[in-house]
Formats: sequence, structure tokens, C-alpha cells
Amino acid sequence: MFYFEAMSVHTAVASTSPGSNEPITLARHAREIDTWNEEADVVIVGMGAAGASAAIEARGHGADVLVLERAADGGGSTALSGGIIYFGGGTETQRACGFSDDLDEMYKYLLAASGPNPDEAKVRLYCERNLEHYAWFKAQDVEFKPSFFAKKTTEPPGDDGLFYSGNENVWPFNELAKPAPRGHKPRTPGSAGKLLMDKLLTQTAKRGVRQVQDSRASSLVVDDAQRVVGVVARRYGSDYAVRARRGVILAAGGFIMNRTMLAAHAPKLLNVNLQIGNPGDDGTGILLGLAAGGYAIGMGEGFVSVPFYPPSKLLNGVLVNAQGQRFINEDAYHGRTGDNILRQTGAVAYLICDEAHFGRPLAGMQLKAASETLEGLEAELALPSGSLVATIRYYNANAALGQDPLFHKAGSYLTPLERGPFAALDLSAKSAIVPGFTMGGLDTLPSGEVLRPDGRVVAGLYAAGRNTCGLPRSAAGYSSGMSIGCATFFGRLAGTSAARAEPVG
Repeated sequence: MFYFEAMSVHTAVASTSPGSNEPITLARHAREIDTWNEEADVVIVGMGAAGASAAIEARGHGADVLVLERAADGGGSTALSGGIIYFGGGTETQRACGFSDDLDEMYKYLLAASGPNPDEAKVRLYCERNLEHYAWFKAQDVEFKPSFFAKKTTEPPGDDGLFYSGNENVWPFNELAKPAPRGHKPRTPGSAGKLLMDKLLTQTAKRGVRQVQDSRASSLVVDDAQRVVGVVARRYGSDYAVRARRGVILAAGGFIMNRTMLAAHAPKLLNVNLQIGNPGDDGTGILLGLAAGGYAIGMGEGFVSVPFYPPSKLLNGVLVNAQGQRFINEDAYHGRTGDNILRQTGAVAYLICDEAHFGRPLAGMQLKAASETLEGLEAELALPSGSLVATIRYYNANAALGQDPLFHKAGSYLTPLERGPFAALDLSAKSAIVPGFTMGGLDTLPSGEVLRPDGRVVAGLYAAGRNTCGLPRSAAGYSSGMSIGCATFFGRLAGTSAARAEPVG
């Protein structure tokens, strides 16, 4: 856990986002607000998937909702994403594609994928209500084509609605829980993030959610009891104060765009050279929560990927580090692979292929070396003498028997690398395309309330999406679809909690 000792309601938080000279300030007292420009029952900061879902649910419970959006329109990082949502337990789409799934198996998988400190209550709740959450999306006019994309991929290129989006059928997870494909993609060719957000934004408009654009939240407002009662934003160079009668929900994204925060809390993410997010992912929501007395956890965690497939035949290759040794099963989910590469000495990794299995990755990795022999390739890569030759010799001997005793790679990708020329693709952090985003954030109850370091709630304050530490809490266990799945699910719960809160007089 990460404890920001110096950051509380009594202490200013200094952070300026890229492209902005407006710092996040300490929480302001309601007495300082001479005029409220607007007021609503529930005020939401950010209109991505989490904010939109919170708004829809809060309106459904009768609350008047106003959203402060720093951009010209809503969408956030979700609109730029693949739009994958993580569902399981026997959805209509799974059944139509011929797959049976069980919520208990889904729970076991997600718990194992969450790392050494899982939030069991959140994992259990997400699983127990997953089919209801799937139905909720269908009610928002989101359609999933009942077709399964069987190839190993980062995202189905067409409009197929179901695929394996994580490590479900990969060792060691396939020994801990029964595998099932749970990545659900909204029906559209290519990336589905924009379609998904268009659907959610249409629903917020239908329900009368008010939105104030071009408004960057700069401080929360608290009363004498330290209850959050409003937000001050900077809009066109002036303060814009909004009073919240029931609560404020922070849904403003992660902090992958804030290199100062990355250096302080997640330095491994400084290796990321393709930030998955939008300019607003600068930590604003997290800093606002900290300034009001909240607590942040998991701040060192982040998703890191090295997407070296498709083509899937590259998975027949062997990944080695700077010592010429294997360190992971090559068929693992690309996020798990990327996280493990960063853990190697110098974040160096090479994918070794023979002539039969070489292919240019979709991401266009650099060809580091090539040779007719493994000995020559080893020398070209300046690996310790004999290391690569020994690694491949051991791998080949077992692959010929359909075995991988070290890392249990799936048999469909186990083929001896025997015929030269041999090639090495450079998957090192300094050479490859390394996408990433942050995973840490405010600690919250499953129902959305932001927690203080002592476990008490910050009255009047809720959070969802990448402003929180979501599921899973381990980068190595992440599956595509968990970001949107959790942002929308826990966003809905935060919207419900805020709408039902007792109003401030």
C-alpha cells in the first residue's frame, strides 16, 4: 500500500497537469465560496465510462446530476480504447458461442489474478452481479455479436463478440480455475471504445444528465465537519463552483500522463512509450481525493504490454532475457509478458524464432540479430557464452515430447526451433513499443465511498474507474476488459450510493 502522509485536507497538493498551469490546490472551505455557479444532488468529475455509468445510475434513483468534464465532450480514455468488457458466469454471448462458465470459476480466476493483496469483497461482488451487469449493458443498447474469435489476439479485428482476453487458458491460471473466454466486445469492426461511449453518452442525455464542458476540477469543497459539499473547477480562466447536495463522485482517470507522479510512485511506468489514455489522465481526481483526506493504494502498479502477436506463430518462439534464459511462458497474455519483461535485468528481452516461425509482429518490433546458427545468434546478441544454446537445446528436447516442464506453454505452440536462419526480435523496453496505464488510486468501499487511512469514509466523497485502485490489483494478472468492466460496475454502485445519501441542508 502507498500512504501519502503529507497529503491531507490540511496540506496543499502541488501538481500541474501537462498543458495546464492550473495546480490542484488543497480542499477549500465552503465559507470561501461566495457564489455557487451551479448545484445538483450529485456532482461527477469526469465523463468517461465510470462517470457516465455513475450518472445513469444516479439519475435512475431520482437524483439531479451534473458532470464536470474538462474536455469539449465526454468519452475519456474509454472512447480511445478497444471497448472490451469483462463478463462471465454464463452470459448470453458465451452460451451462444458454446461455452459454459461458472461464477465460482470466474471468482477463482479473478482472485488468483489479483495478486498478493486482493480485495475479496470487490471481486466477489463483481462476480455475483456480473450477469446483471451484462444485462445492464444490453439495456443501454450495447450489442455483442454471438461469435467467438478463436485466434490468439489482443483484440478481435472484426465484430466478433467473444474471445480469450487474459490468462484464463494459460498456465498457471488454467490449473487454478476452469478456463472460459470472458472478453466481450461490442458489435462493431475494429476498436469498439468510441461506439461504447457513444451509447453511454446517449443514455446520459436521454436521462437529463447535465454536463459542463471545458471545466477542470481544481479543488473539492468541505464544510466544518470535513464533509465534501462541492467542487471548484477552472473554466475559461475563472473559478466555477458547483454545490453538491448529496455527494461528489471522482471519475477523472489515472495518472499515466503525469511523469512527476510516475517517478514518485510507479517508476517502472516511465518505460512506457505509448501512454494508454487521454491528456486528462494526469492524476487530478486522485489528488483531489487525497487533498480531502482520502487514502491511495496500489500506486506502484500499472499495466505494461509488449504486444508481439499477431501473427500467432510467433508464440512458437522463445523469450529470453539478457542472460539467455527463459522467464515466462510465451503464450501468456501480452500484459503479463510486458510486466515480466520490465522485471528482467535492464528490461531486456529477445524473442528467438527459427525460419519456420518468424513473422513480423503487428506492432513492428525491431529485428535485433539474425544468424544461420544459434551460436552465431548468441554472439550477435552478446549473451553469455553457451547460454542461449543451452536454453534452446533444453527447450527443443522437451518440445519434441510435447512438454514444457519450466513454464507449461500450451502444446499448440510447442515446436522445436531447429531450422536456421534464426532471428531475434527485440522486445526490450528501450526498443519495443511499450503501451501502459496506471492501476493504483483511491481506496474505496465496494459501494464507492472514499476511505481515509484509518478506514473511515470521507463523507460526501465517492470515486470510480482509474481514480480508484480497482480489479485486479496486480499488473501481471490483468485481463483486457477489466478496466471498463470495473469502471462501469463500480461507477454504477458509486452513483447509487451518492444518490441515496442524505442531502446537506
